[in-house]
Amino acid sequence: MDKKYDRQFLGHPRGLSTLFFTELWERFSYYGMRAILLFYMIDRLANGGLNLTQSTGASIMAIYGSLVYMSSVLGGFISDRILGPRRTILYGGILIMLGHIVLAMPLKMVGLLFSILLITLGTGFLKPNVSDMVGSLYPPTDPRRDAGFTIYYMGINIGALAAPLIVGWLGQTYNYHLGFSLAAIGMFFGLLQYYMDGRKYLNHIGLAPTDPLDATGMSKLKKRVLMAVAIFVILIAGMAATHTLTIKNIILLITIIGVLLPVFYFTMILRSPKVTAIERSRIVAYIMLFLVSIIFWAIFEQGSIVLALFASTQTQLDWMGLHIQASQFQSVNAFYCIIYTPLFAGLWTKMGNHQPASSRKFGIGSIFAGSSFLWMTIPVLLFGVTTKVSPLWLIGSWALLEIGEMLISPIGLSLTTKLAPKAFKAQMMSVWFLSEAAAQAINAQIVQFYTPRTEVPYFAIIGGIAILAGILLILFTPKMKQLMHGIS
Repeated sequence: MDKKYDRQFLGHPRGLSTLFFTELWERFSYYGMRAILLFYMIDRLANGGLNLTQSTGASIMAIYGSLVYMSSVLGGFISDRILGPRRTILYGGILIMLGHIVLAMPLKMVGLLFSILLITLGTGFLKPNVSDMVGSLYPPTDPRRDAGFTIYYMGINIGALAAPLIVGWLGQTYNYHLGFSLAAIGMFFGLLQYYMDGRKYLNHIGLAPTDPLDATGMSKLKKRVLMAVAIFVILIAGMAATHTLTIKNIILLITIIGVLLPVFYFTMILRSPKVTAIERSRIVAYIMLFLVSIIFWAIFEQGSIVLALFASTQTQLDWMGLHIQASQFQSVNAFYCIIYTPLFAGLWTKMGNHQPASSRKFGIGSIFAGSSFLWMTIPVLLFGVTTKVSPLWLIGSWALLEIGEMLISPIGLSLTTKLAPKAFKAQMMSVWFLSEAAAQAINAQIVQFYTPRTEVPYFAIIGGIAILAGILLILFTPKMKQLMHGIS
């Protein structure tokens, strides 16, 4: 059946079901791990934790997330030039599963660092390529495209909803390592479903690289990899020799890389002779959206750091006859996404070609994200920092934030596949994930300033920046339409 008329899964191509459930299980494993990782790092040794300071634990959480999304560049390159998306996704899932297995073992800091390496590489291999394959299911002019990405995004959030409720409860009630083992099991199911279902419904999609390396290109790649490894070793050795090899300085180094990497990548794409003038103009517009998405993700990703700490120390955990683990609040944002997804998918489908421009959606989304942080200043101003407040304050903040997410994340995924230059198809999806890498790299520095004494200015300044960015982007919408040359 021609994929333009393939409507076997909720009115969409049947292959969307395969990718929907693959991402569901992968996100179950990832968000289950993240729900308890911060508490595992800062908890006392007697409770099975690593006894790190709150500031160090928060920075590691942010930089971990940054590394995960930075590795998407590597995953996109390997997919485009060497393996193709299908095999790259499979190998990525295997690495993720192994990373969670390592965390499930009582290996303390050694286990944490090794698991970070495995999960970072695995997620970089898997995540951008699954999203790219979703785009491959639709012809470029198919009006179902945004709705398809929104449905796909619902799969992400079903996994993200279930994981903290189950893994968070198991990890904080009984044992952190039991929680991590459940995350490993979730990834196993994702791999099994992807392998078995993909052979039936993905046909030939993603089996070959779009721009394969020849022998000369492969030789150059090996030399560049060896050079990069040598530079890294020299840098680490230099830091050790000068007694500056500390966790804080390593995090700072990764922050700098996380901010510079998208700058390098956009420069490379804009200067490439493979990119046409129209494609170059579209990339200029995309950069503006990219900058707003960094601000959005900086707020969004603090849900598992700053808002997790707020849940643990300043929120009533015995509420309406229930005892809530602080980690279980990580399910709230996914709950709202599941509620909002059919509403937005139906809205975009009904509006068809009369939808607001993507830049306008982004701008409104940024305003909602900023408002979610301004909302968090209210309970602190009303009750101070020593009184534990109702969980409804956190729930209300996520209600605002998730409207922003629905207007930015699935739309950004869809827009990336439409604006991507032909020569950088999968790698452009990796670039989209670099917005999260940059955001979390920046977060690794700013979360260190979060304390009960600084809460009001912390939430107010970051929220205000997001609102201002959203307003400016809305004002620039006419110019953005010109730069996109018919894509909106």
